[in-house]
Amino acid sequence: MYKEKWVFIINPVAGKGFAASMNETIKREALKRGINPEFVFTQRKGHAILLSERFVSEGYKYIIGVGGDGTFNEVATPLVGNNSVVTGLVAAGTGNDFIQILGFPDRFGDSEWDALFSAHTVAMDAGKCNNRLFFNGMGLGFDAKVASENYTPEGEVKPGSKKKYIWHILKTILFYKERRMIVYNDGNMSETDCFINTVSNGRRYAGGFYLTPEAIANDGLLDICSVSKIGLYQRLRILTMVPSGRHIHDRRVHYYKTTGLLIEFSERVPYHLDGELYFDEKFEIRVIPQALNVIYNPAGRHYFNIP
Repeated sequence: MYKEKWVFIINPVAGKGFAASMNETIKREALKRGINPEFVFTQRKGHAILLSERFVSEGYKYIIGVGGDGTFNEVATPLVGNNSVVTGLVAAGTGNDFIQILGFPDRFGDSEWDALFSAHTVAMDAGKCNNRLFFNGMGLGFDAKVASENYTPEGEVKPGSKKKYIWHILKTILFYKERRMIVYNDGNMSETDCFINTVSNGRRYAGGFYLTPEAIANDGLLDICSVSKIGLYQRLRILTMVPSGRHIHDRRVHYYKTTGLLIEFSERVPYHLDGELYFDEKFEIRVIPQALNVIYNPAGRHYFNIP
Protein backbone atom coordinates (compact mmCIF):
# COMPACT_ATOMS: atom_id res chain seq x y z
CA MET A 1 0.00 0.00 0.00
CA TYR A 2 1.31 3.47 -0.91
CA LYS A 3 1.44 5.76 2.11
CA GLU A 4 0.44 9.42 1.89
CA LYS A 5 4.04 10.34 2.63
CA TRP A 6 6.31 12.84 0.95
CA VAL A 7 10.03 12.70 0.27
CA PHE A 8 12.17 15.40 -1.38
CA ILE A 9 15.26 14.23 -3.27
CA ILE A 10 17.66 17.18 -3.29
CA ASN A 11 20.58 17.64 -5.67
CA PRO A 12 22.92 19.75 -3.49
CA VAL A 13 25.04 21.04 -6.39
CA ALA A 14 22.07 22.27 -8.48
CA GLY A 15 21.86 26.02 -8.93
CA LYS A 16 25.45 26.48 -7.76
CA GLY A 17 24.45 25.02 -4.40
CA PHE A 18 21.12 26.81 -4.09
CA ALA A 19 19.21 23.51 -3.93
CA ALA A 20 21.22 22.44 -0.88
CA SER A 21 19.71 25.31 1.11
CA MET A 22 16.11 24.49 0.22
CA ASN A 23 15.32 21.77 2.74
CA GLU A 24 14.59 24.16 5.62
CA THR A 25 12.30 26.28 3.45
CA ILE A 26 10.48 23.21 2.14
CA LYS A 27 10.11 21.77 5.63
CA ARG A 28 8.72 25.04 6.98
CA GLU A 29 6.21 25.37 4.14
CA ALA A 30 5.18 21.71 4.44
CA LEU A 31 4.64 21.86 8.20
CA LYS A 32 2.41 24.92 7.72
CA ARG A 33 0.16 22.67 5.68
CA GLY A 34 0.22 19.66 7.98
CA ILE A 35 2.81 17.65 6.04
CA ASN A 36 6.03 16.33 7.59
CA PRO A 37 8.25 15.26 4.66
CA GLU A 38 11.54 13.44 4.55
CA PHE A 39 14.64 14.76 2.82
CA VAL A 40 17.56 13.01 1.20
CA PHE A 41 20.55 14.47 -0.66
CA THR A 42 22.09 12.96 -3.78
CA GLN A 43 25.79 12.18 -3.66
CA ARG A 44 26.66 11.76 -7.34
CA LYS A 45 25.25 11.76 -10.84
CA GLY A 46 22.66 9.01 -11.21
CA HIS A 47 22.09 8.72 -7.46
CA ALA A 48 18.57 10.23 -7.66
CA ILE A 49 17.47 7.28 -9.82
CA LEU A 50 18.49 4.84 -7.09
CA LEU A 51 16.87 6.95 -4.39
CA SER A 52 13.64 7.24 -6.33
CA GLU A 53 13.55 3.47 -6.85
CA ARG A 54 14.11 2.97 -3.13
CA PHE A 55 11.24 5.20 -2.08
CA VAL A 56 8.91 3.52 -4.56
CA SER A 57 9.78 0.16 -3.02
CA GLU A 58 9.12 1.61 0.43
CA GLY A 59 5.64 2.70 -0.60
CA TYR A 60 5.99 6.49 -0.78
CA LYS A 61 3.20 8.32 -2.58
CA TYR A 62 4.92 11.66 -3.34
CA ILE A 63 8.52 11.61 -4.61
CA ILE A 64 9.64 15.15 -5.44
CA GLY A 65 12.89 16.40 -6.96
CA VAL A 66 14.68 19.56 -5.85
CA GLY A 67 17.09 20.86 -8.48
CA GLY A 68 17.11 21.40 -12.23
CA ASP A 69 15.94 19.53 -15.31
CA GLY A 70 18.52 16.78 -14.92
CA THR A 71 17.48 16.18 -11.33
CA PHE A 72 13.86 15.77 -12.32
CA ASN A 73 14.86 13.40 -15.12
CA GLU A 74 16.59 11.11 -12.64
CA VAL A 75 13.80 11.26 -10.05
CA ALA A 76 11.05 10.63 -12.61
CA THR A 77 12.72 7.91 -14.69
CA PRO A 78 11.91 5.01 -12.30
CA LEU A 79 8.33 6.27 -11.94
CA VAL A 80 7.29 5.98 -15.58
CA GLY A 81 4.37 3.59 -15.88
CA ASN A 82 3.63 3.61 -12.13
CA ASN A 83 0.17 5.12 -11.66
CA SER A 84 0.31 4.82 -7.86
CA VAL A 85 3.09 7.38 -7.38
CA VAL A 86 3.09 11.15 -7.87
CA THR A 87 6.18 13.19 -8.70
CA GLY A 88 7.00 16.87 -9.09
CA LEU A 89 9.78 19.42 -8.90
CA VAL A 90 10.89 22.33 -6.77
CA ALA A 91 12.99 24.30 -9.24
CA ALA A 92 16.45 25.07 -7.88
CA GLY A 93 18.68 24.71 -10.94
CA THR A 94 20.21 27.20 -13.36
CA GLY A 95 18.10 27.00 -16.52
CA ASN A 96 14.91 25.66 -14.91
CA ASP A 97 13.15 24.93 -18.19
CA PHE A 98 11.16 21.84 -17.23
CA ILE A 99 9.32 23.58 -14.39
CA GLN A 100 7.53 25.75 -16.97
CA ILE A 101 5.59 22.68 -18.14
CA LEU A 102 4.05 22.37 -14.67
CA GLY A 103 3.03 26.03 -14.46
CA PHE A 104 5.43 26.92 -11.64
CA PRO A 105 8.03 29.74 -11.72
CA ASP A 106 11.76 29.35 -11.09
CA ARG A 107 11.31 30.33 -7.45
CA PHE A 108 8.25 29.61 -5.33
CA GLY A 109 6.09 32.06 -3.37
CA ASP A 110 3.19 31.32 -0.99
CA SER A 111 0.73 30.51 -3.79
CA GLU A 112 3.16 28.07 -5.41
CA TRP A 113 3.76 26.24 -2.11
CA ASP A 114 -0.02 26.01 -1.72
CA ALA A 115 -0.29 24.53 -5.20
CA LEU A 116 2.53 22.04 -4.62
CA PHE A 117 1.18 20.67 -1.36
CA SER A 118 -2.40 20.65 -2.65
CA ALA A 119 -1.03 18.08 -5.12
CA HIS A 120 -3.19 18.75 -8.17
CA THR A 121 -2.04 16.01 -10.54
CA VAL A 122 -2.13 15.30 -14.26
CA ALA A 123 -0.87 12.37 -16.33
CA MET A 124 2.07 13.66 -18.35
CA ASP A 125 3.71 12.25 -21.48
CA ALA A 126 7.39 11.39 -21.70
CA GLY A 127 9.77 10.94 -24.61
CA LYS A 128 12.15 8.08 -25.19
CA CYS A 129 15.31 8.21 -27.29
CA ASN A 130 16.99 4.84 -27.73
CA ASN A 131 17.05 3.57 -24.12
CA ARG A 132 16.91 6.94 -22.36
CA LEU A 133 13.93 9.02 -21.24
CA PHE A 134 13.34 12.74 -21.53
CA PHE A 135 10.57 14.87 -20.05
CA ASN A 136 11.22 18.37 -21.39
CA GLY A 137 12.96 17.56 -24.64
CA MET A 138 15.96 16.51 -26.67
CA GLY A 139 18.08 18.40 -29.14
CA LEU A 140 20.30 17.64 -32.11
CA GLY A 141 22.38 20.14 -34.01
CA PHE A 142 22.73 23.72 -32.80
CA ASP A 143 21.09 23.30 -29.38
CA ALA A 144 23.04 20.09 -28.71
CA LYS A 145 26.24 21.96 -29.49
CA VAL A 146 25.19 24.70 -27.08
CA ALA A 147 24.53 22.05 -24.44
CA SER A 148 27.95 20.48 -25.07
CA GLU A 149 29.61 23.85 -24.43
CA ASN A 150 28.20 23.66 -20.90
CA TYR A 151 30.37 20.62 -20.08
CA THR A 152 34.06 20.15 -19.38
CA PRO A 153 35.99 17.41 -21.28
CA GLU A 154 35.60 15.27 -18.14
CA GLY A 155 31.81 15.50 -18.35
CA GLU A 156 31.32 17.94 -15.49
CA VAL A 157 28.93 20.90 -15.75
CA LYS A 158 30.80 24.18 -16.04
CA PRO A 159 30.09 26.75 -13.31
CA GLY A 160 28.20 29.92 -14.11
CA SER A 161 24.77 31.54 -14.25
CA LYS A 162 22.17 31.78 -17.02
CA LYS A 163 24.42 34.33 -18.73
CA LYS A 164 26.79 31.53 -19.73
CA TYR A 165 24.11 30.19 -22.07
CA ILE A 166 24.10 33.49 -23.97
CA TRP A 167 27.85 33.24 -24.56
CA HIS A 168 27.58 29.60 -25.68
CA ILE A 169 24.73 30.51 -28.05
CA LEU A 170 26.60 33.42 -29.63
CA LYS A 171 29.75 31.36 -30.11
CA THR A 172 27.81 28.49 -31.66
CA ILE A 173 25.93 30.80 -34.04
CA LEU A 174 29.24 31.92 -35.48
CA PHE A 175 31.10 28.62 -35.76
CA TYR A 176 28.61 25.74 -35.87
CA LYS A 177 28.92 23.45 -38.92
CA GLU A 178 25.80 21.49 -39.98
CA ARG A 179 25.93 17.71 -40.42
CA ARG A 180 23.94 15.56 -42.81
CA MET A 181 21.04 13.58 -41.34
CA ILE A 182 18.31 11.27 -42.61
CA VAL A 183 14.86 11.47 -41.00
CA TYR A 184 12.17 8.78 -41.20
CA ASN A 185 8.74 9.96 -40.08
CA ASP A 186 5.34 8.37 -40.69
CA GLY A 187 6.64 6.31 -43.61
CA ASN A 188 8.41 9.24 -45.26
CA MET A 189 12.17 9.75 -45.62
CA SER A 190 13.99 13.06 -45.95
CA GLU A 191 17.66 14.01 -46.00
CA THR A 192 19.02 17.38 -44.96
CA ASP A 193 21.85 19.24 -43.26
CA CYS A 194 20.89 19.70 -39.63
CA PHE A 195 21.14 23.15 -38.07
CA ILE A 196 18.40 22.59 -35.48
CA ASN A 197 16.35 19.50 -34.77
CA THR A 198 14.56 19.77 -31.45
CA VAL A 199 12.15 17.09 -30.22
CA SER A 200 10.01 18.31 -27.35
CA ASN A 201 7.44 17.54 -24.74
CA GLY A 202 7.87 21.05 -23.29
CA ARG A 203 8.47 24.42 -24.86
CA ARG A 204 11.45 26.17 -23.29
CA TYR A 205 15.22 25.64 -23.45
CA ALA A 206 18.34 27.45 -22.17
CA GLY A 207 16.41 29.56 -19.69
CA GLY A 208 14.14 31.39 -22.14
CA PHE A 209 14.23 30.05 -25.72
CA TYR A 210 10.86 28.74 -26.87
CA LEU A 211 11.93 26.39 -29.65
CA THR A 212 8.66 24.43 -29.57
CA PRO A 213 6.08 27.02 -28.46
CA GLU A 214 3.01 24.92 -29.27
CA ALA A 215 3.96 21.80 -27.29
CA ILE A 216 1.35 20.27 -24.98
CA ALA A 217 2.75 17.79 -22.47
CA ASN A 218 -0.26 15.46 -22.39
CA ASP A 219 -1.44 15.34 -26.01
CA GLY A 220 0.33 12.07 -26.87
CA LEU A 221 2.57 13.83 -29.40
CA LEU A 222 6.10 15.20 -29.63
CA ASP A 223 6.69 18.63 -31.17
CA ILE A 224 9.51 18.90 -33.71
CA CYS A 225 11.29 22.10 -34.71
CA SER A 226 13.66 21.47 -37.59
CA VAL A 227 15.87 23.94 -39.46
CA SER A 228 18.17 22.94 -42.31
CA LYS A 229 21.46 24.56 -43.29
CA ILE A 230 21.21 28.35 -43.35
CA GLY A 231 23.63 31.27 -43.51
CA LEU A 232 24.80 33.42 -40.63
CA TYR A 233 22.25 36.19 -41.26
CA GLN A 234 19.39 33.67 -41.31
CA ARG A 235 20.72 32.04 -38.13
CA LEU A 236 20.71 35.36 -36.34
CA ARG A 237 17.29 36.30 -37.67
CA ILE A 238 15.63 33.02 -36.67
CA LEU A 239 17.27 32.82 -33.27
CA THR A 240 16.19 36.37 -32.39
CA MET A 241 12.61 35.19 -32.93
CA VAL A 242 12.95 32.05 -30.77
CA PRO A 243 12.41 33.74 -27.36
CA SER A 244 8.92 34.78 -28.48
CA GLY A 245 8.21 31.62 -30.51
CA ARG A 246 7.68 33.58 -33.75
CA HIS A 247 10.34 31.57 -35.59
CA ILE A 248 7.89 28.76 -36.37
CA HIS A 249 6.24 31.02 -38.98
CA ASP A 250 9.49 31.47 -40.91
CA ARG A 251 9.59 29.53 -44.18
CA ARG A 252 12.97 28.02 -43.25
CA VAL A 253 11.52 26.36 -40.14
CA HIS A 254 9.75 23.01 -40.37
CA TYR A 255 7.45 22.57 -37.36
CA TYR A 256 5.29 19.49 -36.87
CA LYS A 257 3.97 16.95 -34.36
CA THR A 258 4.50 13.20 -34.37
CA THR A 259 4.33 10.10 -32.19
CA GLY A 260 7.85 9.07 -33.15
CA LEU A 261 10.64 9.24 -35.71
CA LEU A 262 14.01 7.77 -36.63
CA ILE A 263 17.06 9.97 -37.28
CA GLU A 264 20.41 8.76 -38.62
CA PHE A 265 23.80 10.45 -39.00
CA SER A 266 26.91 8.98 -40.62
CA GLU A 267 28.94 9.58 -37.44
CA ARG A 268 28.46 10.05 -33.72
CA VAL A 269 27.07 13.48 -32.88
CA PRO A 270 26.25 15.22 -29.60
CA TYR A 271 22.67 15.35 -28.39
CA HIS A 272 21.05 16.34 -25.14
CA LEU A 273 18.16 14.91 -23.15
CA ASP A 274 16.79 17.43 -20.64
CA GLY A 275 20.14 19.21 -20.84
CA GLU A 276 22.29 16.13 -20.17
CA LEU A 277 24.84 15.45 -22.90
CA TYR A 278 25.29 12.16 -24.83
CA PHE A 279 26.69 11.01 -28.20
CA ASP A 280 25.26 8.62 -30.80
CA GLU A 281 24.64 8.30 -34.55
CA LYS A 282 21.17 6.69 -34.67
CA PHE A 283 18.13 7.95 -32.77
CA GLU A 284 14.92 5.98 -32.34
CA ILE A 285 12.50 8.43 -30.75
CA ARG A 286 8.94 7.91 -29.56
CA VAL A 287 6.39 9.36 -27.16
CA ILE A 288 5.12 7.47 -24.10
CA PRO A 289 1.60 8.83 -23.49
CA GLN A 290 0.50 9.46 -19.90
CA ALA A 291 3.81 8.17 -18.62
CA LEU A 292 3.69 9.51 -15.08
CA ASN A 293 1.58 11.52 -12.64
CA VAL A 294 2.96 14.98 -11.87
CA ILE A 295 1.93 17.83 -9.61
CA TYR A 296 1.08 20.94 -11.64
CA ASN A 297 -0.07 24.45 -10.80
CA PRO A 298 -3.65 24.90 -12.09
CA ALA A 299 -3.34 28.69 -11.66
CA GLY A 300 -0.05 28.86 -13.57
CA ARG A 301 0.77 28.94 -17.29
CA HIS A 302 1.21 25.18 -17.56
CA TYR A 303 1.49 23.19 -20.81
CA PHE A 304 -1.36 20.74 -20.30
CA ASN A 305 -4.81 20.29 -21.77
CA ILE A 306 -7.06 20.09 -18.71
CA PRO A 307 -10.73 19.10 -19.23
